[in-house]
Amino acid sequence: MALVLVRHSERPELWDRIPERFAGVVPEYNLHGDINGDYWNRLFDDFPEFQFVLYDDEHDTIVGAGRSLPRTWDGTAADLGPGLDDSIARAFADRDAGRAPDALCALGIEVAEDHQGRGLSKVLLDAMSDTARRAGLATVLVPVRPTWKERYPLVPIERYAAWTRDDGTPFDPWIRTQVGAGGTLAAASGRSSRITGTVAEWESWTGLAFPEDGEYVFPGGLAPLRVDRARDLAAYWEPGVWITHRAGDRRS
Repeated sequence: MALVLVRHSERPELWDRIPERFAGVVPEYNLHGDINGDYWNRLFDDFPEFQFVLYDDEHDTIVGAGRSLPRTWDGTAADLGPGLDDSIARAFADRDAGRAPDALCALGIEVAEDHQGRGLSKVLLDAMSDTARRAGLATVLVPVRPTWKERYPLVPIERYAAWTRDDGTPFDPWIRTQVGAGGTLAAASGRSSRITGTVAEWESWTGLAFPEDGEYVFPGGLAPLRVDRARDLAAYWEPGVWITHRAGDRRS
């Protein structure tokens, strides 16, 4: 398999394949974040060089994708902010105000289902680091969506992020991969990404019924969903964990 890194600025037509190629890789509800509508199209118009795919040239197929944005960061845990939504908004505000970015923030690292388990997430992390270096940015910030947090949706993210295995490595596989690749666990946040919708929309996204007001655990959710039937509103804050990487400081 001959893999090449292709940026959106080089072959934008490849992105037409993304929705079908990565269907099912993330839960349906994750495709409906509150902030997506305002910024998603601008992502490719304003920052095409920071969006890339891993492309199998021999078989003409996409095997992985990475999305990222440059943003300001003063190097402190406090300035990381609450997570994904805040970073997206900050990146566009920085650009519109002419502020020079200090770091590259990862928005997503995805591997197609038929290529998972082959170590390609590490390849995509390396590509993210290389993208930062090319842009003169010293740091890669990753607001991680922990792989196994859905198994423990009632545990606060700050506690979950601190869990370790007997060998002292992080309990969560994706956090463990990041730390093993040279990353530092910098902070955890219960409000990384906001997703709201009508009760019917959330029932469609999750395959569950929500007959009354209250909080619900749902498939794939990292925290409970709050349902208010009188307002026809269901709201969810997805938690996340900040991992920071020094661009160029990658472990093999």
